[in-house]
Amino acid sequence: MSGLVPADIAALGAGAFFGALSRYQAGKIASDFIATNPKAYGKLTGWHTAGLNISGSFLLGAIYAMPTIDVDKINQIQSNKPWERFQGLSPRAKLMLGVGFCGSFTTFSTFSYDVVTWMNEGRLVRAFSYVATNNICSVAAAGFGMMVVKKILGAKA
Repeated sequence: MSGLVPADIAALGAGAFFGALSRYQAGKIASDFIATNPKAYGKLTGWHTAGLNISGSFLLGAIYAMPTIDVDKINQIQSNKPWERFQGLSPRAKLMLGVGFCGSFTTFSTFSYDVVTWMNEGRLVRAFSYVATNNICSVAAAGFGMMVVKKILGAKA
């Protein structure tokens, strides 16, 4: 862990903690919803992981599209309006939100497990459509997140 100071490790850990909790809760909500009517919603089983990966990719794109700023510069901006003081994210905030939160919120391992499971069950169309959806939409979402931030921040981004 060279280059990481204790505050970076704490930020990374906090982001990962909340990302994992958020992923677990979203999965639980999806599973509970499917359980309300398995006949109608059973085909959605596993697809919530794609939703998490796509939304996490959007968020990651947005986070890294924001300018990286020096925390000392924020304190020099004279304004009572938070939106005027916002200039971007500190490197530590990007570490916490990008690597920590998004890294544990998205889940390539569960995605991979789902694909292999469906392939072993002979559900090849489902497996390959899941691979295509997850990859194409996640990359598009990351790009869209970057585009949205750049559009909102304009010259700052």
